[in-house]
Amino acid sequence: MIARAPLRLRPLFGALAWLSAVLALPASAPAETVTLFAAASTTDAVEEVAEAFAASTGVSVRPVVAASSTLARQIAQGAPADIYLSANVRWMDYLEEEALIDRRSRLTLLSNRLVLAAPSDSDLRVTLSPDADLAAKLGDGRLAIGDPAHVPAGIYAQRALEALGLWQDISSKLAQAANVRAALALVERGEALAGIVYETDAAISKRVKVIDVFPAAVTPEISYPLAIVAGRDSPAVRRVYDYLQSGAAAAIFRRHGFTVAPRGS
Repeated sequence: MIARAPLRLRPLFGALAWLSAVLALPASAPAETVTLFAAASTTDAVEEVAEAFAASTGVSVRPVVAASSTLARQIAQGAPADIYLSANVRWMDYLEEEALIDRRSRLTLLSNRLVLAAPSDSDLRVTLSPDADLAAKLGDGRLAIGDPAHVPAGIYAQRALEALGLWQDISSKLAQAANVRAALALVERGEALAGIVYETDAAISKRVKVIDVFPAAVTPEISYPLAIVAGRDSPAVRRVYDYLQSGAAAAIFRRHGFTVAPRGS
């Protein structure tokens, strides 16, 4: 005869059996988070794009922003980035040469312009031309730029100043920063009399104003290449990559002052 549990214990045994069955079920896989390594100058825009994408799809995007050079080196050292958005071609070329991006996914996403900015209460007046006496107007003040040894905005700034014939006189007055947002912060705090930043950076700050825009003829093309990191392609990553090229994302980038490259660039 099979022994039966006392009636008073049967509800307890039933609850235990239910709990055992639940615990035996496979755990739900955590939702995938796509990590986007993006140039510091895109900070506000990519954060808004990430929020919009997550709201519409439920897929989380984690932007990691820093100087393009820093991000490229981190990817080369094995950092778990899924997508890379650089502020210049040089660092994307570096990763492509090392076979660290999916070269078939590489495209130009955005472009930008370079400006001379100063604190909003500054009375500095400069027209950027070969005749500009920028060094004299700075006096004992400093000019903030991204480090031209590796920061894209600093590299662009040096080339533009060289093309205008102003680099030699100004090079001793530089306050070099780790990225373009750090250069902007020096101007905002008044620690630099002026700074060379992207037009989009100056546009987000109420504490600086644009003194002049660098002429297109002396400024290298400022393009933002996008690519999927090698070995990181997945349906979720591909959805984010495609969304970055979508009309919805383009509207956000334009609102932040970027020029959106035509599809297929």
